[in-house]
Amino acid sequence: MAEINPFWDELCDGVFGEPVAPYGVTGEGHLPSYFRTSDLAEASIGLAGVALARLGAHGKVVVDRRLASLWFDMTLRPLGWEAGSLWDAIAGNYQCKDGWIRLHTNAPHHRDAALSVLQVALDRDAVANAVQEWDGETLEAAIVAAHGCAAFMRTSQEWEAHPQGRALATEPLVHWEDHGACAPREASLEELKVLDLTRVLAGPVATRLLAGFGADVLRIDPPTWNEPSVEMEVTLGKRCAGLDLRQADDLARLKELMREADVFVHGYRADALEKLGLGVEVRRALNPEMIDVSLNAYGWSGPMVARRGFDSLVQMSCGIAAASGAGKPVPLPVQALDHATGYLVAACVLESLRARSEGVLKSAKLSLARTARLLMQETCAFEREGAIEKNARDFSDMVEATGWGDAHRVTPPLKIDGKAPKWHIPAGPLRRHSAAWA
Repeated sequence: MAEINPFWDELCDGVFGEPVAPYGVTGEGHLPSYFRTSDLAEASIGLAGVALARLGAHGKVVVDRRLASLWFDMTLRPLGWEAGSLWDAIAGNYQCKDGWIRLHTNAPHHRDAALSVLQVALDRDAVANAVQEWDGETLEAAIVAAHGCAAFMRTSQEWEAHPQGRALATEPLVHWEDHGACAPREASLEELKVLDLTRVLAGPVATRLLAGFGADVLRIDPPTWNEPSVEMEVTLGKRCAGLDLRQADDLARLKELMREADVFVHGYRADALEKLGLGVEVRRALNPEMIDVSLNAYGWSGPMVARRGFDSLVQMSCGIAAASGAGKPVPLPVQALDHATGYLVAACVLESLRARSEGVLKSAKLSLARTARLLMQETCAFEREGAIEKNARDFSDMVEATGWGDAHRVTPPLKIDGKAPKWHIPAGPLRRHSAAWA
């Protein structure tokens, strides 16, 4: 009998609230890591598949372990063109007086915040020299106060003693809230309206999967936000529109979209929607039966609840980057916290749809840091032998006509009753569609 994935029981308890029979597995191999990263990839994608089967898709759920690991990374292979770099010129790890700090500067305003604190020009060597003059926690706090993004590297023990780590230790994997009875609705992804207000990378992974199984996903971005390094990954299957929610007309348009939405998935900081006049009570008044699933970086309690954050920063904060004992950051081989949380979000949407079909309305909240806590329970030796390396056989023969040029994409890792997800809209730039339902 095949070994049960070590994450499966906790994932089922967090999302389904009960034991559920696991999925079937094909493929083999692993991503070299000090944590069981490929197990998390396989289990989180399997969880979303099982949630879809519970919703009514039925049939056997099968996950290809190798392909699941590859889908935790970039999946597109351009044909005759090149994708941009994942990171800007300043982003990365820097040595400070008492350790290491990571600066996340892909967004221009986050880069400007870091440079303003360090008082240097846009030059990597100048940044490195300036960082060496700072204590890590002091610099982290200063950049965060300037509305930038940074994380000092802590060990897992230091994180457990940190006020945010202590708060996170009391949080469930998924914060479920039961909103009581509602009129039963058909539980199908076909033509389901999903309003997507998420950014790199977890939320878009969730809505990408939902789009692949039939949902009408409408992504909304502000006028100046761009994700050039990952747009080819996160826009697959979606229509992408732009609204400036600081403008009354655009905010009113979003409210109109919200009134018609079946599902609202958002990754804004905990207080951001409140400041826009779109707090929980307002959303419930606009659409009392809308399923609301949200995620953030550092959890839903504690002093860092409203902090900006990304996968690479959470890895630094919580002890993952320090786990090798090398004295310098060693990150996961992929942005596993983002991807795993994304598939958990998708599973929560699907489970909420199933509950609504039975006359119960639920909402859910998740975080990258809580997913990190799950992963950190399962350490392993760093093994290069048998490691998964992407090759030509991993890609589908189908040509995807993306907004940047033709490409092949890694074959999807999930099948339900032999059927894989199918995306009818190729990946393309943000804000290329109108802010309206199909």
